Amino acid sequence: MCGIAGKAIFNKNGEIHPQELRLMSNSLDHRGPDDKGVFISKDKKVGLAHARLSIIDISKKGHQPMTYQNRYTITFNGEVYNFQKERERLEKFGYRFSSNSDTEVILALYSKYGKGCLKYLRGMFAFAIYDEVEKTIFLARDRTGVKPLKYLLNDRGIIFASELKAILTDSKVKSVIDPVAIQKYLLYGYVPSPLTGFAGIKKLEPGTYMFINLRGKTVEKKRYWQPRFNEKLDLSEREWCQRILSTLEESTKLRMISDVPIGAFLSGGVDSSGVVATMSGLSPKPVKTFSIIFDDPKYSEKRFADNIVRKYKTDHQEILAKPSNISILPEIAHQYEEPFSDNSSLVCFMISKETSKYVKVVLNGDGADENFAGYPNRYLRLMRDVNYAKWIEFARPAAALGIKKINKFLDKSKLPLFERFNTYNQIFSLEDIYSISKEPITSTMTSTNLYKNVRKCFRMFKGHDIKDAGLKFDLLYFLPDQLLAKMDIATMRYSLEARSPFLDQKMVELAGKIPFRLKVKNGETKYILKKALEQIVPKENLYRPKVGFTVPLDKWFKGDLNQYAAKVLLSKNSLIKEYIDVEKIRPMISSKNNQQDFGQKIWTLMMLELWLKDYLN
Repeated sequence: MCGIAGKAIFNKNGEIHPQELRLMSNSLDHRGPDDKGVFISKDKKVGLAHARLSIIDISKKGHQPMTYQNRYTITFNGEVYNFQKERERLEKFGYRFSSNSDTEVILALYSKYGKGCLKYLRGMFAFAIYDEVEKTIFLARDRTGVKPLKYLLNDRGIIFASELKAILTDSKVKSVIDPVAIQKYLLYGYVPSPLTGFAGIKKLEPGTYMFINLRGKTVEKKRYWQPRFNEKLDLSEREWCQRILSTLEESTKLRMISDVPIGAFLSGGVDSSGVVATMSGLSPKPVKTFSIIFDDPKYSEKRFADNIVRKYKTDHQEILAKPSNISILPEIAHQYEEPFSDNSSLVCFMISKETSKYVKVVLNGDGADENFAGYPNRYLRLMRDVNYAKWIEFARPAAALGIKKINKFLDKSKLPLFERFNTYNQIFSLEDIYSISKEPITSTMTSTNLYKNVRKCFRMFKGHDIKDAGLKFDLLYFLPDQLLAKMDIATMRYSLEARSPFLDQKMVELAGKIPFRLKVKNGETKYILKKALEQIVPKENLYRPKVGFTVPLDKWFKGDLNQYAAKVLLSKNSLIKEYIDVEKIRPMISSKNNQQDFGQKIWTLMMLELWLKDYLN
């Protein structure tokens, strides 16, 4: 796990200097404190930089950028979990290796298969490979987007990095706000790919590569993988449970390969409980586990985490989250470097900081909700809306009686399905954004642009069950751009590597073959996953209301956090007033009406202001 960066010049004039690359790698110190390196091509038109966090082959032989066959040079972030198997296969073809690292195996695979090497990589990764002979650069990102890769591409050249902080070290790169990105941020609470919040700077989408021919000045960008739902298997529940458990065991075992100490985040929910239980079955020693707890029992999952701690005798640490922790919010806004409003980022920072004192690698349950339909607010409503015709017939008599909720449902049923799905998880509605926003935002805003991604997922869906289109949207956008970004930034801030067994390629592909009716059944989300985990996780942990990895905003905003938000948003020096009419949001902050919870909306605007202040000042 590391930080990568690089640049290439397309024109004949100019050359890359080592100091430029060192500035980029220095900005990524937190991602890779163990080693640093730079590479410049013979013609000085291509430069690569690396900041290393040593996990596999911690000797100097794993130093990057790494060159293979005096031709291919790579800067690589991530882990390829099947590298040992691929190495053995390549050795039969005559390939030889000087290190024990997965990095060298990627280079050998690229030497043999070119772009086709991606087919053989099982893991999380973002990398750039420069070919000195052909003068090409190959950029690629893993299938589900666990590892980030951002870039600025224009007719002068390309600059890329794990974080855009490294891109902004170039004095020629200007921080210009992208109004469309701000619109989508207000809608979702994150900026979906390929946007970042800055005009011109983009994210390479998950499962996508970019191939640049420096001689011909051509750029090919292609999605090489995406989740598929068109092949369903007809298996019994028992057979599905066996397949899920065996795949989880295999993917967990691969993610426990490490030359440094390893542990796990444990919330006590379905997913983290399943991962810790699986790890415990594979480890001869007690698994090190880490939990966040709250004073408010409504949000605390301590008792469920304790169930797993007792059952598997884990070596456990707890961290108490308090409202006073808001003092780190400016740092969080800086680290996330894009507008980002997931309030659980605060929790992730706290638990990552504590965990990094004990281990260097941590496993988590990310991806299970998107693979197995775990969000009741989204997937139960999606089921209802797909079957809305039956509901409408049932609802008409109630509507005639003037029942408010039924009338509201009937009004929503007139919207396209993709638009209804979008409303399940939005922060501000389209109408809200128009109401509170000023000219730079509203002048370019249309529902066509705002709903582009979700519309494409639903209208171009090729599976048999349209409900799977909701899962596909979450896997392509919500998961990588919100949840995985949250985890990557928080853990890497403290030089901690996070691994997600539920995001193993085989697990995602297996989940795509499970009928939706087994993921949501009898009103139970993640039904078939819970059935499978009954063998290793207490039922009390499996069958209970979903809490989620979040903070008690409703309670916190009645205290210190409310005063902090008012100070940030209503200040004479606030930057958000260029984009938002602060008089329209003043009632949200000063509201004493307990019937309406504005917590998430205030948090979203507050984090936007902190981001603007950090990156525009």
